[in-house]
Amino acid sequence: MMLLSFGHGYSAQALERLLQGWQVVGTHRDRKVIWPGTDMRPYLKQATHLLISVAPGADGDPVLAELRDDIKAGQFEWVGYLSTTGVYGDRGGEWVDESADLRPATKRGIARMKAEADWAALGLPLHIFRLAGIYGPGRGPFAKVRAGTARRIIKKGQIFSRIHVDDIAAVLKASIAQPNPGAIYNVCDNDPQPPEVVIEEAARLLGQPVPDAVAFETAEMTPMARSFYAESKRVDNRRIREELGVTLKYPDYKTGLRAVLAAEN
Repeated sequence: MMLLSFGHGYSAQALERLLQGWQVVGTHRDRKVIWPGTDMRPYLKQATHLLISVAPGADGDPVLAELRDDIKAGQFEWVGYLSTTGVYGDRGGEWVDESADLRPATKRGIARMKAEADWAALGLPLHIFRLAGIYGPGRGPFAKVRAGTARRIIKKGQIFSRIHVDDIAAVLKASIAQPNPGAIYNVCDNDPQPPEVVIEEAARLLGQPVPDAVAFETAEMTPMARSFYAESKRVDNRRIREELGVTLKYPDYKTGLRAVLAAEN
């Protein structure tokens, strides 16, 4: 088996660690295959499985822009596209599952929605994974809490879903083992929560004072950070549990944060 992974970053590398005995070719600045730049056609001809983690740009999906015809000609057993729950837009804190209509409100969400449709139009054995906020070793709140720069941004009714990177890898591996072309999966834990409670738990685990609360309306934030607060929803993950049979290793932020802290230590 050979996995060709475009944009072989944090989540894809977690999957690679689970694929014992596989050949994994990943495009990444720290890997031997640098793309754009490398001729990917020989790899596309060899690959049995294809994973796309590259974010779309203003002009659409960059992988399809360069390699659409070669990808369509591939003989893949499984194709995975890593998207985002941002395609659902704002739901006012209500639950949303994979059957919901798409109404993204941000440029990122709109670009992802278009990329999903462009990949689906190829007729490949495509599986779409809509990821919630990703965290894990090196991507947790502990560094900011230790440095005293963490803040609890308070916005009434704000709810986020999140997912530990190791659980993303487990979901992808389970899908590879039981392909279901055309399937869409929400990838998140069982416990959507306001963002400030995660910071509180991180401080508690470190034995640090709880960071100050700052009202969203007056908080100094980058446009990117502020855009995440434009959407509030609870994301339903029943399909990964019931269809793929995945038991999340970190079903809530508390178990996940404890594991991140242990790994970072």
